[in-house]
Amino acid sequence: MSAETDGQGRLYIPKDVREKYGEKYHIVTYEDRIELVPVADDPLAAVREAAGELRDASVDDIRADIEAEAKAAARENGDDR
Repeated sequence: MSAETDGQGRLYIPKDVREKYGEKYHIVTYEDRIELVPVADDPLAAVREAAGELRDASVDDIRADIEAEAKAAARENGDDR
């Protein structure tokens, strides 16, 4: 999909994209491109949803889970440490 800006620099985002991702976007700039990142209507609710079961976990529990996952991934890749 491609789009062009109009004479005032506005970019038309197709209706199907707006319906899927919403009306607000952060513009992230890189050296060779830009990205539009959707902004949730309720950012805090989006964070809670993304956190899922981790929402009620302690920092120590989260750290232990991350360490266990990293060790399992290392074993799968042949690193026995």
